[in-house]
Amino acid sequence: MSSRRARPSNGGRPKPQLSEQTHQPADRPPSPWRASRERQHDREVKREAVIRAAAHAFNLKGYHNTSLDDIAAALEVTKPTVYYYVTNKEQLLFECFVAGLEPVRACFREVKSLEAPARERLKAVLRNYAKAMASEFGWCMVRVEDQDLSPAMSSHIKAIKSEIDQGIRRLLREGVQDGSIHPCDPKMTAFALAGSLNWIAHWYK
Repeated sequence: MSSRRARPSNGGRPKPQLSEQTHQPADRPPSPWRASRERQHDREVKREAVIRAAAHAFNLKGYHNTSLDDIAAALEVTKPTVYYYVTNKEQLLFECFVAGLEPVRACFREVKSLEAPARERLKAVLRNYAKAMASEFGWCMVRVEDQDLSPAMSSHIKAIKSEIDQGIRRLLREGVQDGSIHPCDPKMTAFALAGSLNWIAHWYK
């Protein structure tokens, strides 16, 4: 029997110690991409805070009577800090509008795959619509087109509103077809439903 000792497979070099949590060598520096993702998350959180502060200010003082200085003061930051997240006040109003409608748009996507009567799917959408109107974004959602916005911004807003309107009409038509909704004019019924819900933003504060 040979007395020669077996040589380690790694050429005699000691194995690096692994971190119990990351299973990475303990002496390896943290990934710069992880730090980048954390910074991105932090930026998104702060940007959302700017948008919410703007929505609150627009509700209290109106769009034209609110300045970026007001929003910066509410956040206890400088005006250049606000400019880091948005280009101007018009973009802030638009972002408030989009933030308010995003839960409604998300609900349309969710109910699309549900195997439920169209009436139930429509109820889910309208419930989210009502919640959005009762939120801090409600004023921006119903008054955004009354402001002096650029043609490009106005066009984008109209496209999103049309998307919501067409989504409600589609569910109404599907409801009539599956028997869960009485026969009706989808266009006029969609106008009536959205119009009644839009009024929430006028009286609910």
